[in-house]
Amino acid sequence: MIVRYVDEYRQGEQVQSWLDAIAAALTRPMTLMEVCGGQTHTFLRFGLDALLPEALTLVHGPGCPVCVTPIELIDHALAIAAQPGLLLASFGDMLRVPGTRDDLRSLKARGADVRIVYSPLDAVRLAQQHPDRQVVFFGVGFETTAPAHALTVLQAHQAGLSNFSLLSALVLVPPAIATLLADPANRVEAFLAAGHVCAVMGYGQYEPLAARYRVPIVVTGFEPLDLLQGIHCAVRALAAGHSGVENQYRRAVQREGNPAAQQALKRVFEVCDRPWRGLGVLPASGLRLREAWRTYDAAERFPLAEPIAREHPECLAGEVLRGLRKPPACPAFGAACTPEHPLGAPMVSSEGACAAYYRYRSVT
Repeated sequence: MIVRYVDEYRQGEQVQSWLDAIAAALTRPMTLMEVCGGQTHTFLRFGLDALLPEALTLVHGPGCPVCVTPIELIDHALAIAAQPGLLLASFGDMLRVPGTRDDLRSLKARGADVRIVYSPLDAVRLAQQHPDRQVVFFGVGFETTAPAHALTVLQAHQAGLSNFSLLSALVLVPPAIATLLADPANRVEAFLAAGHVCAVMGYGQYEPLAARYRVPIVVTGFEPLDLLQGIHCAVRALAAGHSGVENQYRRAVQREGNPAAQQALKRVFEVCDRPWRGLGVLPASGLRLREAWRTYDAAERFPLAEPIAREHPECLAGEVLRGLRKPPACPAFGAACTPEHPLGAPMVSSEGACAAYYRYRSVT
């Protein structure tokens, strides 16, 4: 099906047609995971999860970069932002994520210079506008936004800025999927992979995962028909006993991805071990600045003296991010934990599963 406009991906007749196709292909109870938080919000916003056959279970994965940022990195950002005369820039989602004792929004209200930006390059402009102040960008994201962070470092270098640095919380998706599949408690049989990540990195990186764990992985877009087509591909593969990678999002994704973006990443970053909220330290799952660019590393320029890193005891974000529990099953959901008073990142991130359920489902 070739369409040109967004509303064509939301046509009711087409939705019903794909729901019927999924039901016809379903031969037994199956459990699928959508990796991306944006896909989670589409499912709940349009009520697709409620329309699927009862034998098909959807669980939500660690595909929200704000949500998986570990509390120790948030505490580090808070410590940096609290330094007199320093300017910390961040995407808006991060301001309300609670650290061990505080959050960036509260720190800003008490006088810290915390700025919301819409692009990492905005932080470079702030450094140019304030040459007498240190400017730190709190960089959070997956492979989708990582190239923009790389270009930001390159631009800061080209401009000769000595007052700019990056606190990197950048992470990679495949190691997280591998960790979930290796977990003895795993019940996921197939994955819907995030199309925007694959638009940058391609989908070849998922082929070894699919082969090793013998699971179908379907690269999927973000509109209702994208997701239903992706589910149909996954269900059909499971019914036939097939594994491998299938690309539903062909209008945006090619197997090789975006070579120019990948080259920028390789030039500026190297792979490192990285702690994830709810998953622990995952080998080769993060991006840090290479030695040649380490002068722009805020973690080294402003080391954290006394890390504390304590999660709220009532927050079950880790179980939600591993697909072991849906947000309404958390006793704190909608009661002790709300968008106004969050206990964890999934309740306040625009891609968080808890935020999606709170916004699109009645709280009882």
